[in-house]
Amino acid sequence: MIEAVVFDWGGTLSEFADVDMIDMWRLAARRLAPDREDEMIQRLIAVEDASWADVRDHQTSTTLSNLLATASRELGLDVAEAVLEEAATHHLDSWTPHIVHDPDAVPVLAALRDDGYKIGLLSNTHWPRAFHEHFLERDGLDKLIDVRCYTSEMARTKPHAEAFGAVLDQLGVADPHRVVFVGDRLHDDIWGAQQLGMKAVLRPNEFVPTYDVEPDAVIDRLPELIDIVRRWASGASN
Repeated sequence: MIEAVVFDWGGTLSEFADVDMIDMWRLAARRLAPDREDEMIQRLIAVEDASWADVRDHQTSTTLSNLLATASRELGLDVAEAVLEEAATHHLDSWTPHIVHDPDAVPVLAALRDDGYKIGLLSNTHWPRAFHEHFLERDGLDKLIDVRCYTSEMARTKPHAEAFGAVLDQLGVADPHRVVFVGDRLHDDIWGAQQLGMKAVLRPNEFVPTYDVEPDAVIDRLPELIDIVRRWASGASN
């Protein structure tokens, strides 16, 4: 029996953006040092990459505030103030224009809900909840996802069991074997979900690291997921 379907966000429900916050860094660099904009952008991206590497190696969550504090310290400039000023004066859609949800996301989520499944979201992210919620509301996904969990509000990130446990607790699902997890990262999403006993569906992403694990199913497009979940719910093994 399947009770719930939980999705990753970036690269799964939304189109993959290779650099998570490049638009934010660009605006901050322009405000901080307009004569050295390109250099500043690269230094800020390096700070973000180092933060993600720490998340990957230690599965310890961080926040946008922590990231901005680190950037300010390493560059000797008030990056936090520059970013917050830009956030206050620019609409979020123009601030991060690369955030685009898959056009199939709404109909697929609606179909799964119509089938009676609870829907969850679990995202490894530096961003505060308000950023994600803005884009989900903008594109009509917010009302289709029962529980939305962001690791910026947690102590641990995927693939740590605590991160997956948080979304299960909020969904009210006691048995992980009754949950399908859908994601684009073999280690964070597929391996992490399977360690708890979930069925794990991979949406391949050529830009993320490889990992030696076998997903329970692979999809190229979100609509393929509907029949897979229905087969598993009926008792089919694959």
